Amino acid sequence: VQLVESGGGLVQPGESLRLSCAASGFTFTSYIMNWYRQAPGKERELVAGITSAGGSINYADAVKGRFTISRDNAKNTVSLQMNSLKPDDTAVYYCNARWSYGLRQYWGQGTQVTVSS
Repeated sequence: VQLVESGGGLVQPGESLRLSCAASGFTFTSYIMNWYRQAPGKERELVAGITSAGGSINYADAVKGRFTISRDNAKNTVSLQMNSLKPDDTAVYYCNARWSYGLRQYWGQGTQVTVSS
């Protein structure tokens, strides 16, 4: 099983980034896909999630209206488009796959997003 994130980096406030996560080694369409983040000294928090067929999407209040999660089941990828980035968005972002029918889940290694002027 692999979840490989990409797209992180250093940007200025107000700019955009697009994170991608490539999944392999499991049945992608049976998993809810999530993005979490963890800032220094803080607990890991859910940023956005999308169900297996994309029919249901949820966002943390802090990112609603700025971030968009999407998935491509043909390519086994999930993305997070992040617009109007703020310094408070600075964190390591993790891709997470959670089985739709139980507790089994997988994590990526994380990608750093830094928003600073």
